[in-house]
Amino acid sequence: MTESSAEAAASAATAAVASAAGASGGWRRATGIAGVAIGVLATGAAAGVAIERMTVGRGMRRKARLVLDSAGPYGTLRGTPGRAYAEDGTELYYEVDDVDPAQETGPARRRRLFGRTSPAPVTVVFSHGYCLNQDSWHFQRAALRGVVRTVHWDQRSHGRSARGAAQLERGEPVTIEQLGRDLKAVIDAAAPEGPLVLVGHSMGGMTVMALADQYPELVRDRVVGVALVGTSSGRLGEVNFGLPVAGVNAVRRVLPGVLKALGQRAELVEKGRRATADLFAGIIKRYSFASRDVDPAIARFAERMIESTPIDVVAEYYPAFNDHDKTEALAHFAGLPVLVLAGVQDLVTPSEHSEAIADALPDAELVLVPDAGHLVMLEQPEVVTDRLADLLTRAGAVPAGATVGGYGSTSSTAQPG
Repeated sequence: MTESSAEAAASAATAAVASAAGASGGWRRATGIAGVAIGVLATGAAAGVAIERMTVGRGMRRKARLVLDSAGPYGTLRGTPGRAYAEDGTELYYEVDDVDPAQETGPARRRRLFGRTSPAPVTVVFSHGYCLNQDSWHFQRAALRGVVRTVHWDQRSHGRSARGAAQLERGEPVTIEQLGRDLKAVIDAAAPEGPLVLVGHSMGGMTVMALADQYPELVRDRVVGVALVGTSSGRLGEVNFGLPVAGVNAVRRVLPGVLKALGQRAELVEKGRRATADLFAGIIKRYSFASRDVDPAIARFAERMIESTPIDVVAEYYPAFNDHDKTEALAHFAGLPVLVLAGVQDLVTPSEHSEAIADALPDAELVLVPDAGHLVMLEQPEVVTDRLADLLTRAGAVPAGATVGGYGSTSSTAQPG
């Protein structure tokens, strides 16, 4: 795409949004135009996606989605529910998977048998990424169930958590610092004592860094391991999303304004969004996965999570990423077992950002996964779970030689809890 065509598409998107602000019918058409224009810029090849969609009937595509939704039990794992409250009153939903008492061995098991109080177990806290929810850790959760105590939570305005009160009631922007404080509230409610292992993907990794930046004493006193998956400590404004320079510059100029405008007419936009779902399914797949043979049910699972994030939530989060810089906060993880893992073909938080984190933490284990994109924990679950299990062993969360199963299987461990 040339610079002139990229600018033209971007200008068309902005103009369509602006001109339609007064009429609902025009607005609906404009949101579709804006969405497609942004999609073209975002993929560099959305025309090919559109042609592919045109060759298959809409009814057939709808039927295929229903089949995939019924065949893939992804996101069905449930634990003991709980609720924490952020400083602005936002209700944050979390679930706890406790250790199976039959799995306990060693001193803790003996103390409990003799009626003494055993120490609080290690708790692994999983934080998910932008436009996802706690179910994005499906395979890792399935593999670790009963082996180690885990907490899975939904970030504000995502999943089962409530809309951010500061955003909904006062129009305040979301900040990564606020997400770090949200994580602290979840820890206080779900794991108020005992050692912690913090695991974060993408925005969730940034949340973990923000927690460390604001609560270094918590890291010093309680954190025994950290996993940062497909994330960044800063300089996200330089990411090109796999686009030519002209395209990415055009996106950066218009996207914040377009998203803000779309967010102000969320109900109408959601209708237009559903109408263009086929086009955006291709975009979601491109930016989530790298391998061509990714399980279609997994791709559909990711699509459902991303589609479930309202457009006004997408808009209110987006500006926070350009301001994110937590490079100095990484120093709080020095001396701890740290896993830094990324897909080599991640277009959202490129693997170079993970390499930069590893450079700041020279004792960290750096794992770059070939043929994997941004949702590496869904695309290559065996690799991610294996390295995470090794981290938990090094952190003392699970005994050496413990069996961590499940991986990509959903037959035995991935049953609703």
